[in-house]
Amino acid sequence: MECPFLKTCIFFQDRMNNMPATANVMKKRYCLGDNSQCARFMVAQRLGRDKVPTDLFPNQYDKAKKLTDNN
Repeated sequence: MECPFLKTCIFFQDRMNNMPATANVMKKRYCLGDNSQCARFMVAQRLGRDKVPTDLFPNQYDKAKKLTDNN
């Protein structure tokens, strides 16, 4: 299932512009499959989109867990 935030995800709009191959791999893994494993999606779902750190990578599940567990 496609992530509802994919088209407007700041991470892919800003951070991954210079690395399209890496961005595509990450999108396949976190945005087009099981997006519950995406750190950014996890924080957005639990705390709100405005609480997602701009430097949070989709694969930083442990960091997202700490952020969401503290709130």
